Amino acid sequence: MYFVVLGVLLLVMKLAEVGPAAEWGWIAILWPFGAAIAWWMFADATGYTKRKEIEKMDERVAKRREESLAKLGMDKRGRRKKRKV
Repeated sequence: MYFVVLGVLLLVMKLAEVGPAAEWGWIAILWPFGAAIAWWMFADATGYTKRKEIEKMDERVAKRREESLAKLGMDKRGRRKKRKV
């Protein structure tokens, strides 16, 4: 995502002829888009994207379970808390 943002920023600077990017060649301006494509291909090929998705889902499930147990008055192991009399 960072490469795409950098690429858009450089592209806007080139088209608006602002800063040093106005004098750079098009290869220098468009390289972040190529780097983004390469990163996405690498991340998909190695399973990085899927692993991060699964970790995020597991965190949501754990949070939802803790909230449900707290509403039922139980601890993280599912045991009822002792009431003070």
